[in-house]
Amino acid sequence: MNYKEILKEFKSLSNPENVAGMARFGIKSKSKIYGIRIPELRRIAKKTGKDHKLALELWSSRIHEARILASMIDESEKVTKEQMEDWVKDFDSWDVCDQVCGNLFDKTEFAFQKAIEWADRKEEFVKRASFAIIAWLAVHNKKMEDKKFLKLFVLIKKASTDERNFVKKAVNWALRQIGKRNLNLNKRAIALAKEIKKIDSKSAKWIAADAIRELTSEQVQERLRR
Repeated sequence: MNYKEILKEFKSLSNPENVAGMARFGIKSKSKIYGIRIPELRRIAKKTGKDHKLALELWSSRIHEARILASMIDESEKVTKEQMEDWVKDFDSWDVCDQVCGNLFDKTEFAFQKAIEWADRKEEFVKRASFAIIAWLAVHNKKMEDKKFLKLFVLIKKASTDERNFVKKAVNWALRQIGKRNLNLNKRAIALAKEIKKIDSKSAKWIAADAIRELTSEQVQERLRR
């Protein structure tokens, strides 16, 4: 599919009720939103195939779903640091942030570097992107060594006091996903959560309590022992 065909399909799939539902889940954007569900975007991505040039064109459209689709069809080996910086500055909703980080950014050679750099950025969705990448690396990158994840603990602890909703949820997500990789990281993540819980911050206490609850659960412990 080319750019014009994709936009034509978007219009045919437009659903105002879904747009309203997305808003109730905190998905708001300055971009045009059609209300197309992720499974439909994945279907279009499969039909389109990988295409770096088309991905850049879709991103430039300033259409919400086009940007998510761009992350699905882009070629990670062709993504540059400059492109990542350009795209992350455009993040204005948690779903675009998380989809781009999980479909594309975490598969680039710059993922670990950008996770570290963006953790200190002030913009809410740029900072969220840092921890979304960390969470997705924990899920997708089966070869990444424990010691690399342990280096990220200082970022998690530092960001745990950020009271902004979309940041604190991503910090919590990153901590939980690291702690579910294996028994060693589980033990270390629980210890970190207990340290964070002592910090005088509502955000830190919530992040810690929620992580401890999941990481010590019978379900998680049994899966890791297997």
